[in-house]
Amino acid sequence: MSETRTWSAEVAVPRESRPRLWWEVAIILGLSLGQSAIYSVITIVDRATQSTPLSQQKAEVNPSQSSREVFDFLYQVLGNLFPLFAVALVIYLLWQPQRSGFRRIGLDLTRPARDLGGGALLFLVIGIPGILFYALGRILGLTVTVEASTLNAHWWTVPVLILAALRAALQEEVIVVGYLFTRLRQLGWGTWTIILGAAVLRGSYHLYQGFGPFVGNAIMGVVFGWCYTRWGRVMPLVVAHTIIDIVSFVGYPLAVALWPAIFA
Repeated sequence: MSETRTWSAEVAVPRESRPRLWWEVAIILGLSLGQSAIYSVITIVDRATQSTPLSQQKAEVNPSQSSREVFDFLYQVLGNLFPLFAVALVIYLLWQPQRSGFRRIGLDLTRPARDLGGGALLFLVIGIPGILFYALGRILGLTVTVEASTLNAHWWTVPVLILAALRAALQEEVIVVGYLFTRLRQLGWGTWTIILGAAVLRGSYHLYQGFGPFVGNAIMGVVFGWCYTRWGRVMPLVVAHTIIDIVSFVGYPLAVALWPAIFA
């Protein structure tokens, strides 16, 4: 069975079974990125109605959690590990007899070369233009200053930032793409309705960064969603997302040093 047919094989469930799925989707999103989306919407309304322009406001993505190094390290690690339980939960919910949740959404190591290649291609198509789009948003005053990392320099800073990148990639691609695409397909939604709906969700939980990141991440969601419907695998998306975030998090100090007017 090809990868494309694997995703297309998901069929709508009987109407009497759909309320349970809707409740499941609502609970999963309420425990994870749907909650983040609601907070982000409230945050952007708060930011937009302040006297200080958006271009002069800041949003921290990986802030320090304690002035004491050992506790900062522990808070950072735990803060990136606990959200992965929601990822584990949706994989468990997608599990079928004779077919694991991992295999169902293509989160496995059966095609490493193809997944790495697809992920690298997506990074070039989405990651680099995304950074330029952020810079444009800053210039136009539509985006707050996103401080991708304000952690102090410790021996564990880079590994923790890499962990944060992997956590974000798994959280977003497994829940918003692998899980949500499967459930919405079972609920009778069409392909492009699913892609656009998930893209709006992806953009909405980035609204706390401003309107530019909302548009940029929504576009990313459309591209990633289309690729998933073609490939039937979230692994290339996880690879691409991880690379994008590592470049953003680890490269942030360098970007500030080179282009302070945009990134500082």
